[in-house]
Formats: sequence, C-alpha cells, structure tokens
Amino acid sequence: MAAKNVNDMLRKHRLSRRAVLKGSAGAVAAGALGGSFPMPAIAQETTWTFANSLRSVANPYHATFAKGGEDFAKSIGATYEVLVTEGNSEKGIADIKALLQRTGGKLILNVDPNDSPDARVIVEEVQKAGGFVVTQWNKPDDLHPWDHDPNYVAHMSFDGVPTAEAIANELFKAFGGEGGIVALGGILSNVPAIERKLGLDNAIAKTNGKVTLLDFQPADWNEQKAFEITQAWLTRFGDQIKGVFAANDGMGMGALEALRQNGLAGKVPVVGIDGIDAALTAIEAGEFAGTVAWDPLWTGGMGLAIPYAHVTGKIDITKEPKEHREFYGTGIIVTKDNVAEYKSNPPKVDFNDLWGKATGQIQYRG
Repeated sequence: MAAKNVNDMLRKHRLSRRAVLKGSAGAVAAGALGGSFPMPAIAQETTWTFANSLRSVANPYHATFAKGGEDFAKSIGATYEVLVTEGNSEKGIADIKALLQRTGGKLILNVDPNDSPDARVIVEEVQKAGGFVVTQWNKPDDLHPWDHDPNYVAHMSFDGVPTAEAIANELFKAFGGEGGIVALGGILSNVPAIERKLGLDNAIAKTNGKVTLLDFQPADWNEQKAFEITQAWLTRFGDQIKGVFAANDGMGMGALEALRQNGLAGKVPVVGIDGIDAALTAIEAGEFAGTVAWDPLWTGGMGLAIPYAHVTGKIDITKEPKEHREFYGTGIIVTKDNVAEYKSNPPKVDFNDLWGKATGQIQYRG
C-alpha cells in the first residue's frame, strides 16, 4: 500500500514514524516533559542565562520552539530569554552580541540563524565571549562544532530531501498522480529550503512526466507572501493547478486561504512541512493532503539541555562522537490516515535523553 511505501522510504532516510509515535505522548505541559536535571548548578551557582534566537514568534513553529526553551529553563529554574530576528540577519546578530555583553558571556544560546552565513558569526562571537551555542537548521557546510570546542556544542537539523519527497508523493496521490502543481519555497539560501526543493524535484522526476511543475517561487517562509503568490497563480494557471506544494505549513496556510477565497479549498490539495496545529486541522477538514511533523518543543529545549549537560559535567561534549555533534532529528508524515493517532499521541520531550530522537549524523550533499 502507498502509506507503507512512504514509511519505508522515511525509515531508509532516518525518518522513523514508528520511533516518533512510540516515543510520543503529552506535549507542551512542563509536567509532561519527563526527566529531571539536577536543580542546582547553572542558574544558582553561575547565573547563566538561557536564550533561544528565532525568526518570529508569530510563526507557529517558532512559537513552539520558543516554548520548548522556556520549558527546559523552567525545569532547572534558570533565566530564559527569547530573541527575535524578524527575518533580519543584522538584527539577529546584534541582539546576540548585546546579550553576550549584558551577561558577561554567561550565555547558553540555541539559535535558528536567519540565514546560513549568520551561523559562523554567531559561533565566533559566542566562543570569544565564553558562552555555549547550539545551531538549528542553518549553517555553512564547512562550519563544524568540533572545530570550535567546546563552545560550539552541536548543530541540529532534519533531513529535508527524503521528507519533501515523501510529502510531495502524498500530494500527487491526493490528485490522482497526474497533472500540474505549483510550489512555494523558503528563503533560497536557507539549507532547509534548498533540501526541500531538491526533494520535490526528486519526486517529480520519478513520475516520468506525469506530474509537472507549473511554477516555483520563494515565499520566504511567509504566509502573506504565499497567499499573494497563490492568488496570482490561480489567475495565471486556473484549473491547470492540481495541487500546491509548500516548503512549510505557514506558506501552505497562505496558499490554502487563497484557495478558500476562490472556492477551491478541498478541491486543490495542499501539503506543507512543520506539523503546526492549523495544518493538522486542515488535514482533518480534507483541505491539506499532509504535513511533516517535526518536534519544535524538542529542538527548542534540547538545544539548551545539551550544552547545560556539558557545563554541569553530565557529559564532556568534546568527547562525544560526531553523530552527537551534528545530527538529524526524527520527523513523521501526517496524513488523513494517521492524523487522529498523531493528535492523540503527540511528541513528548525527555530533556535527560539527549540524543534519543537523533537519527544519524548530518550528511552534506555538496
């Protein structure tokens, strides 16, 4: 069956649906986090500040990412701050520099850089100040944690190529496997955007011409921009559009709103990536064909828990293998077939299980 083929492909590429569901339960509530880091240490003895830096708390994925950091900080009684770039690299870097200065370098930072080149500047600034940093999603391929020991603790990501290919296949299946699609991409220089476009291209190529890409445009992870692009596509292509691929759920929701305003919601399927609540609701309503659920509570909190474990002596990060320094997390394809199961059993976070959801060392495709 088709669903089985998708899951087989994901297992092959380190994305284990079974692993996620088996390890899932509970969600946002701090009481459901499991685990118990020792309360003393960092916050009380050395007044370290914990911070997550991200693009926008208006983005549901990043809002949950911020909540994961808050949950971890609360679990150890530490000071926690959220820095917001609003898509501006200069602002993101300036805010981190200011916080490093304000904390005297006593900063543990978990950052999703606005753009890949930002990561190098951030790592160098944190290392110079004596803080500790974990990066998420975006960084240059030649920037590695082990080259900046011990201050650059880890880089966390998800393998976007097989993920995007799998969710694209769900889209094709939803409209019968033959016809034209349009696709919304993220910021073109972002690693996730590059990987997800490659995965989409792979999926289209394997249809042997049955599915064609009518147009691809970057909407920069922005819902409003995705809405406007989709409105223009509907005027330009009309009923040639059989499906919409969006590189994240926010853009997918923008596309869906355009479809709704044209009476096409549920008639033209949409897929996205992130697993936000609005996308899950759209799947239940028959408007989304599927999404990929990451685990932003886990990434938001674990990006602080790992450096905390190093600073408090639970681990020596410099002695950990490379697959604990640059690693993929676990994702799950969510469709109408399993959305009820997923919603009733969402991911749970155990901050003591530092690499329990890691699915292998990050691979660089050149």
